[in-house]
Amino acid sequence: MKRWTAALLLAAMILPVTGCTKQQQSSQAGVDMALLGSNTGLVAGIKWSVPKRWTEQGQRPMRVATYSVPAAQGDPEPGECAVFYFGPNQGGTVDQNIERWVSQFETTGVPAKSTKDVNGLKVSVVQVFGSYLAPAGPQMESTGKKENYRLLGAIVEGPEGMVFCKFVGPAKTIGDSESEFNSMVASMAKAG
Repeated sequence: MKRWTAALLLAAMILPVTGCTKQQQSSQAGVDMALLGSNTGLVAGIKWSVPKRWTEQGQRPMRVATYSVPAAQGDPEPGECAVFYFGPNQGGTVDQNIERWVSQFETTGVPAKSTKDVNGLKVSVVQVFGSYLAPAGPQMESTGKKENYRLLGAIVEGPEGMVFCKFVGPAKTIGDSESEFNSMVASMAKAG
């Protein structure tokens, strides 16, 4: 009986420490589990968790998923995060896509670019601030200039091709939701 009680006490002490370690590891990897919900995405051999506050929109051409992100107080509209996958060896290079995203803005600043490893996947990220030219339609023509906008982009090199995550909206909305976007990207991992 004493051995059984001692074993239970030892297990009760180890389980919380193990849980904290996993949470710390997630935290170190940039994932804030409190921000992520139970909804997930999957394409090109990559899976991810969707932030709790984000709402999935209906199907759209060329998009795997589109998420609406609540507008920050005072911002005129919500943000939008679109996830694209065009197939193996499709969609252009990382640099071509970053250049395309940057060209959708009138900006005087230099875009911030970096590359990192996320769960064994190479991820290229970019941040752009300025006037968004709001491209739409098959020809990606501008639908009008939107001042004080921001883009966070991530290009994930997956087992079956590149996955493109483009998060655009009013600067304050993107700033308020940046940790959610970063947690979504940090949750990306090889499926299976």
